[in-house]
Amino acid sequence: MELAVEKTSIQDKVQKALGVNPQDAKLSLTFLVISFVAVFIGGFLGLFQGLNRAGLLELPAWFDYYQTLTMHGILFVLVFTTTFVVAYFYAGLSHTFGGLLPIVRKLGWTALFSMVIGVVMVASMVIAGEATVMYTFYPPMQASPWFYIGLVFLVLGIWIAAAGVFIQVGNWKKQNKGQRIPIFSYFATGVFVMLTFSSILVAVEVFALIFWAFGIKETINVIVSRTLFWGFGHTLVNIWYLSAASAWYVAIPKIIDGYRFSDSLTRLVVFLLVILNIPGGFHHQIIDPGITEGWKFVHVFMSLSIGFPSMMTAFAMFAVFEKTGRKKGGKGLLGWFKKLPWGDVRFLAPFIGMVAFIPGGAGGIAQTNNQLNQVVHNSLWVVGHFHLTVGVTVALTFFGVAYWLIPYLSKRQLTPQMNKLGIAQTIFWTLGMIFMSGAMHAVGLLGSPRRTSYSTYGDHATALGWEPYLIFLAIGGTFLIIGVVLMVYIAFNLMFLAPKGVTEFAIGEQDPNDAPSPMWLERWGLCIILLIAIVAMGYAMPLMEMINVPGSPPIRTW
Repeated sequence: MELAVEKTSIQDKVQKALGVNPQDAKLSLTFLVISFVAVFIGGFLGLFQGLNRAGLLELPAWFDYYQTLTMHGILFVLVFTTTFVVAYFYAGLSHTFGGLLPIVRKLGWTALFSMVIGVVMVASMVIAGEATVMYTFYPPMQASPWFYIGLVFLVLGIWIAAAGVFIQVGNWKKQNKGQRIPIFSYFATGVFVMLTFSSILVAVEVFALIFWAFGIKETINVIVSRTLFWGFGHTLVNIWYLSAASAWYVAIPKIIDGYRFSDSLTRLVVFLLVILNIPGGFHHQIIDPGITEGWKFVHVFMSLSIGFPSMMTAFAMFAVFEKTGRKKGGKGLLGWFKKLPWGDVRFLAPFIGMVAFIPGGAGGIAQTNNQLNQVVHNSLWVVGHFHLTVGVTVALTFFGVAYWLIPYLSKRQLTPQMNKLGIAQTIFWTLGMIFMSGAMHAVGLLGSPRRTSYSTYGDHATALGWEPYLIFLAIGGTFLIIGVVLMVYIAFNLMFLAPKGVTEFAIGEQDPNDAPSPMWLERWGLCIILLIAIVAMGYAMPLMEMINVPGSPPIRTW
């Protein structure tokens, strides 16, 4: 063990001396530029939505509420998250392995161009009024075929980026047989395995939709399409979670000057999340007809099973916090808590994200329960839950990562002034989400539907009772847009204006007393076999039962 720690220390010193690879940094920074442009545009679209939903703003007919909603979802749910994840993991792989392979770097740029082409095509169709189908693009609402072709380019970009990760990690394994994959690369492998296999499902759906949109097929099987989408969509949420968790496990210990918690537990969490995740999509379809109760129960069970690695993560992170706080002199039951670096935005933002996952996860369990789901399904509660998990847990963790990742790539430094501004940004974002997500949860319980523009439904008493909550929603959106503007300013400041300097890539050290992880956790072939087997058990029979359901002709609601 001492030899392993010494070897890691020497490797860290070499990497610090060499610094970031400028070619790899340019690739990741380009992804990050796109990511934060998406945050900026998507943020303002979100504000317009909130103000419209509260009855405070009338959107123009040429870009109405539903176009705004569709673009907001695409920019935040698909563009911001995907481009950030690729930038983050490619930068980490470059750091861990001393630079990307030339072929991997080329694949990274190819993935970027494919995604940009896809986003331009998708956005163009939405702006033109040819694809007001929300980011879930449920049939039988039919968009222009070019919208679906744009989605193909987005999926293709994901596959190309994934190929780069697998080649990079595979090359290292060939040269280091019998050794454990570095922990950051282990997370990267898990994330892109999940992305690859889940996106196959949505790719099948999109290809069917292309034939339907061109008129080659007259009808589309709605229940199969929804099932394929949620096989991807359910997993996508947990891909974001695993990406955020990688920063919690790996970067946060470095930032607070502690050690990583149990290498074995960390790898087991990744392993379990990869194999258990995809067969859970039916928990988004509990109300859908055409799926038997038995299969819904199987998927509900699989959805709840990922709560186990989530609880392991909660235990691990607070163990790191307590051990580090006590090492710094914390006394008594909670004295360690005061010793944590609350004035460091690189810690504060992800910590709030972690805490938000407690109510966020509890809300997810409520939506996975058949009886409780009847109450909140298709209400604003669901949107509030989504903003709590993705808008707080994932977004604040990604922002926290950006405070050290961007200056690492740009060879600049996070100044005390930018750190203070970052803390202000985190406070505005948190307050905004408390107001907005809280109001959404509350008014959802009162029956306010999701995905609808402002209406009093003929001054119906029930709808009028929603209005105070919708005002709080708009207030939250106002706080959030301040957070958006601050975050985008900080990001571009760190890219181009901050003082030159050296910033480390935050990877915490393994505890010298930590036992080695079991080698079976390095068997990714076994992981993928188990993944395929569980996906087959969860989807093969239900899809066979759905395949002969009569299809629907296209419907255009706008």
